[in-house]
Amino acid sequence: MTIKVGDTLPAGQLWEFIEEETAGCSLGPNSFEVEALVKGKKIAVFGLPGAFTPTCSAKHVPGFVQHEADFKAKGVDEIWCLAVNDPFVMGAWGREQGAKGKVRMLADGSALYTKALGLELDLIARGLGVRMQRFSMLVDNGVVKALNIEAPGKFEVSDAGTLLKQV
Repeated sequence: MTIKVGDTLPAGQLWEFIEEETAGCSLGPNSFEVEALVKGKKIAVFGLPGAFTPTCSAKHVPGFVQHEADFKAKGVDEIWCLAVNDPFVMGAWGREQGAKGKVRMLADGSALYTKALGLELDLIARGLGVRMQRFSMLVDNGVVKALNIEAPGKFEVSDAGTLLKQV
């Protein structure tokens, strides 16, 4: 079953590559429980098929990086990018995209959270395995307030500008 507006995000775990050690976060991959991350926060979330892929790198991530201040001005606490990649890849991609301090690059390497959302995309026949559908959503205290899921191969409704209008 696919997540929809009004649903609470499912329980699950995402991974983030941490470049600077802090209290509670060691250098390297760290796991985070989604329920704890969303508690009391408004979060702009977008998901995509994979790191370093053409549309994702040229349009999807740059739009959210560029509009980070606009989201913050509308009361959004964090912006998350989700993909079925490992945290090392997501960390490297985030560095390349200039996402540090703007967009959290969160990994779902085994697609477990992707499947819990009902947003998996089977690209096995194309040699890419199971990936995440392209989407964006606004989450407030764990509840989905807006959701934009793209048709396969499209990039029309999950962009930063569309979600920004829905905040």
